[in-house]
Amino acid sequence: VQLQASGGGLVQAGGSLRLSCAASGRAFSRYGMGWFRQAPGKERAFVGTINWSGGNTYYVDSVKGRFTISRDNAKNTMYLQMNSLKPEDTAVYYCAADTAAWVLPRATRAHTYDYWGQGTQVTVSS
Repeated sequence: VQLQASGGGLVQAGGSLRLSCAASGRAFSRYGMGWFRQAPGKERAFVGTINWSGGNTYYVDSVKGRFTISRDNAKNTMYLQMNSLKPEDTAVYYCAADTAAWVLPRATRAHTYDYWGQGTQVTVSS
């Protein structure tokens, strides 16, 4: 599985961005997926996750109510809609795929994921 994240950019605080994660291969619809981010000088951190069908999602508290993960299995693509962006959301955002069964809290842990995209930079100016 190859993952390609895109959609990052520079936005003012309070603005919105939508990230996409395009996956190769026909197994995408079976995978749980996640978004993580890494700010300069910090470790990679969990943002949110979605199960194979899109029927279940879970987010880190700091983005609840602002970020929404969705997926379109027909297009092999996952999305991260980010609203009300804050400067502290500035980071490189990575998407990842988990080939095992989607279970919480396991799906919040980076080492759970088998495949990773290359990352896309999100910069929020104040």
